[in-house]
Amino acid sequence: MKDIKKYIDTHQKRFLDELLELLKIPSISADKAYKKEVFATADAVAERLKEAGCAKVETCETPGYPIVYGELVKDKNLPTILIYGHYDVQPPDPLDLWDSEPFNPVIKKTELHPEGAIFARGACDDKGQMYMHVKALEYMTQNEDLPCNVKFMIEGEEEVGSENLGWFISRNQEKLANDVILISDTGMIAKEVPSITTGLRGLSYVEVEVTGPNRDLHSGLYGGAVANPINVLTKMIASLHDENNHITIPGFYDKVEELSTEERAKMAEAPFSLENYQKALDIDSVYGENGYATNERNSIRPTLDVNGIWGGYIGEGAKTVIASKAYAKISMRLVPDQDWKEITELFKTHFENIAPKGVKVKVTPHHGGQAYVTPIDSMGYKAAEQAYEKTFGKTPIPQRSGGSIPIVSLFERELKSKTILMGFGLDSDAIHSPNEHFGIWNFLKGIETIPHFYHEFTKLKTAKD
Repeated sequence: MKDIKKYIDTHQKRFLDELLELLKIPSISADKAYKKEVFATADAVAERLKEAGCAKVETCETPGYPIVYGELVKDKNLPTILIYGHYDVQPPDPLDLWDSEPFNPVIKKTELHPEGAIFARGACDDKGQMYMHVKALEYMTQNEDLPCNVKFMIEGEEEVGSENLGWFISRNQEKLANDVILISDTGMIAKEVPSITTGLRGLSYVEVEVTGPNRDLHSGLYGGAVANPINVLTKMIASLHDENNHITIPGFYDKVEELSTEERAKMAEAPFSLENYQKALDIDSVYGENGYATNERNSIRPTLDVNGIWGGYIGEGAKTVIASKAYAKISMRLVPDQDWKEITELFKTHFENIAPKGVKVKVTPHHGGQAYVTPIDSMGYKAAEQAYEKTFGKTPIPQRSGGSIPIVSLFERELKSKTILMGFGLDSDAIHSPNEHFGIWNFLKGIETIPHFYHEFTKLKTAKD
C-alpha cells in the first residue's frame, strides 16, 4: 500500500469538514417531523459515495426511508466486500443535558481525546463510523489501491428496527452478492487496546399500556377505591426481577447459551478497571445479576430494562389526579440461542397474567432481532485481525458486545455471508445519550485501518480459491 498516513494528514481538515456537514442534518428516523431531513441525508450520502469513487450510486426507494447503494466492481472474478452502515440517528432528548447543540457539531479537546473529539448526535453512531468507509474508499480509488470489488448499503431506519431492510434485501439478492460484510457500528476496548466484536446480543422491544378507569379521576374522591394504573404498572415492572436481579418471566432462560469456565476466563483477560468504569458513570457501585462480573452482565447475559415510563400529570405544580392510563417502553437484550419472537410472546403472556383485576393491559411489540456470534477462525476475522496489527502494532482482542445489530443475523440468513464488526468507537462516546462524541484520532485510525482489511481479505480469499 502507498502511504495512507500521508494522504490522511493531507486531507484531514476536509474529511472533518465533510463529516461535520453531514452531522448538521437531523436525520431522526423515529420522528416523522424530520422526514425531510432524513431524505436529505440520504441524498448527501449518495453524493459523497459518488465523489469517493463509486461507479454506480442509487438512492433506492423502500416503503420507508431510502437505502443508499453504491458499488465499484473492478472484476467479477475478484472478491467483493459489502459495507453496511446507517445514516439515521437517535432523537437527541433530553436537550437540556447537552453541553452544545446536538446538530451543531463542535470539536473539543478532552482528557481522553487530546487531539479533539466531535460532539454531535450521530458522531459515533453511525455517521462518523460509516463515513470512515467512504473516505477509505476515496483513498483507495485516488491511489489506485483498491484490490477487490466494493459495495455499499447505507440505510436510514437502523434506529427504528430496520423495518424495510429485509424487504430491500429480498428483492436485491444479486445486487448485494458478496464474500464478506463489513460493519463499523461497534467499539473497541480502548484507544491503545484494539478489539474486534465477535458477538452481539439480540433484542426484543415492546411497549406496554395499563388502563384503569375510563377517565382521569380526582385522587381525593377516588383514591384508595380505584386501581391507579401508574401504581399498578410500577408494581408489575418491579416484579419482573427477583432479589438476585434474575428475570422472572417463565421460560425466559430456557435457551440461554451458557459459556464454559474456560470461555469466561478468557473474557476476564480483557483489560477492565471497575474503578474507572464507576468513575466514568459517576456511580458508587455496579448493579446486576448475581454470579456474574460486570463485563459478563453487559455482554453474555440477557437483560430486561425499562427505557421510558409515563402517565398522569408531569407539568409544573400539582394536579391531584389518578390517571386513566400508564405506559412504559421495555427492551430485552438477548443472547444465543434465544429467539426474539419467542421471548416477545413469553413477555406478553406473562405481563398480561400478572395484571391485577381492575385494569386492562395491552402489550405492543415494536421490533427485535437475533443474537449473533462471529467465529474467530473465519477468513474475515483473520483479515480484520491482520489489519489491526498493521495499524495498531498489536493483535486485537475478540470481545462480545452488549449491543444489538439485529440485521447481522438477517444478512447471514439472506445473503449467506459472514459479518465482520470493525468498530472504532469507545464506551465513553455516549452514543444514544446527551453529548455523544467521536474522537478525531479514532475516526482517522478507522480510515487508516479499513484499506488494510481489503488487502488482507483479498489475499486470503485469492489464496483459498
